[in-house]
Amino acid sequence: MYIKPSPLSAKLWMRNVFASKTAMDGGVVRRKSSDVARIVGRERFLDEIKRRGFRALENSGQIIVICNTDPIRMLR
Repeated sequence: MYIKPSPLSAKLWMRNVFASKTAMDGGVVRRKSSDVARIVGRERFLDEIKRRGFRALENSGQIIVICNTDPIRMLR
């Protein structure tokens, strides 16, 4: 199976994720787990999330990043 390389460097890709309007407004962004692993590496991405004080969830092949430090409640 051929995996297409990213046209962006890992640093630029990560900068774009966290500079998005949604992230800057304290919203929620999501990225495919496979893209994260392929482009920047899972641990590097999680380290950046931790450095920023954000939290992340993973479900069904997606990493969901909560770009704020507000409490999280599981509703169901």
